[in-house]
Amino acid sequence: MNRITQKFQELSKARKKAIIPYITPDYPIAGVTLPILQALERSGADLIEVGIPFSDPLADGKTIQHSSEIALRHGATIPKILDDVRRFRASSSLPLLLMGYMNPILRYGTEKFLQDSASAGVDGVIIPDLPPEESASFVSESNAAGLSNVFLIAPTTSSERVRKIDQLSTDFSYCVSVTGVTGARRELGINGSLDAFLKRVRENTKKSFVVGFGISNAEQVNRVSALADGVVVGSALLQAIGEARTAEESVSKAEKFLHSLRKQ
Repeated sequence: MNRITQKFQELSKARKKAIIPYITPDYPIAGVTLPILQALERSGADLIEVGIPFSDPLADGKTIQHSSEIALRHGATIPKILDDVRRFRASSSLPLLLMGYMNPILRYGTEKFLQDSASAGVDGVIIPDLPPEESASFVSESNAAGLSNVFLIAPTTSSERVRKIDQLSTDFSYCVSVTGVTGARRELGINGSLDAFLKRVRENTKKSFVVGFGISNAEQVNRVSALADGVVVGSALLQAIGEARTAEESVSKAEKFLHSLRKQ
């Protein structure tokens, strides 16, 4: 049983929903990745997504684009990210996923990327620009490396395709709350559209699914969690730590923000 499967089973037994923070490594300060990962675990994260910075992140809004630019300037390469994961894994069993785009992975070498990720302690990967229809080779190599694959479901995804994505995703699927890019939002869905979308996903899936893109506060976390198995919070967290000037301040802001998501 992998760490992701075990975590969702634990949450289900406890009747809890997953809170999954997303971080851009080496943001806002070089060398802060490991302290922030540790802070998020202390603050109650159930899983953590670690982004792979890329110059053209097509699924991401201005906040993650900005953080990726800074991270690249700070030297956040795949080997450096994996080294941070390895150091985190030395004292933690919290599930970690990498979220990134195919270009950097192809340049690194797909098989080598998957094997090195598994060796470092990564549990799964989310590749927004990898269509399920073109993923057979990647999925096969991921399975060989023991990594989970997570595919995205959009509000425009047909019910038939939702079922296919549910089958293809190893442990859970990732529902995109809007037909747009990432970014904190004041409102989620229009006239109940998000609720209807998530209810349709529930009717057409057997595995767990989480929701991301736009979730930024405890009220939204509670609302979405009532219909899903967890939430992903990225841009709002990055905004919360973005003005930090030291590693200590970054850690403090990250802990404070994550605690705020647990408020009822």
